[in-house]
Amino acid sequence: MTGPSDPELRVKALEQVLTEKGYVDPAALDVIAETYERNVGPHNGARVVARAWCDPGYRKWLLEDGTAAIAALGYSGRGGETIRAVENTAQVHNVIVCTLCSCYPWPVLGLPPAWYKSAPYRSRVVIDPRGVLSESGVELPGDTEIRVWDSTSEIRLLVVPMRPGGTEGWSEEELARLVTRDSMIGTGLPKRPEEPAP
Repeated sequence: MTGPSDPELRVKALEQVLTEKGYVDPAALDVIAETYERNVGPHNGARVVARAWCDPGYRKWLLEDGTAAIAALGYSGRGGETIRAVENTAQVHNVIVCTLCSCYPWPVLGLPPAWYKSAPYRSRVVIDPRGVLSESGVELPGDTEIRVWDSTSEIRLLVVPMRPGGTEGWSEEELARLVTRDSMIGTGLPKRPEEPAP
């Protein structure tokens, strides 16, 4: 049996000191942690995408008014005040970046990954999106147009990736398991049906 990792020990020590000094309430920290573990995150976005894959009416609504369509599934709040959905097709692949900082649709994607906030990603994806995608393992045909969208504090973006082949007749729940966080940013693709679930 292994004990907590070094970062976990540091977090616990910091929490203890801040609690003893009266700067934080442990119960409030638990609520925040639970919010990001259970209520906010890529599993929400995966449900949105799976619904769009299964329901043409919802897909149309999502592309016309992402904020309302996403809120109808119960996802809204800080970082999700205005969300625009863009759809990948055989002709167009969309990629999201925030060139100024790290604006990100928290209600549907959770906390942004460290690489999304990094200066190299923020600058390179604009200049060489195909190269950045290739480094992420996404190889697209040469004639596929790559559109890079700049997320802002006013409008956050969500990519609706292409539905993998071989998933006809799948339920929303089954489809949601194929949707990855990176596929909703555009730097990855959904899992293939034959890939094992994590």
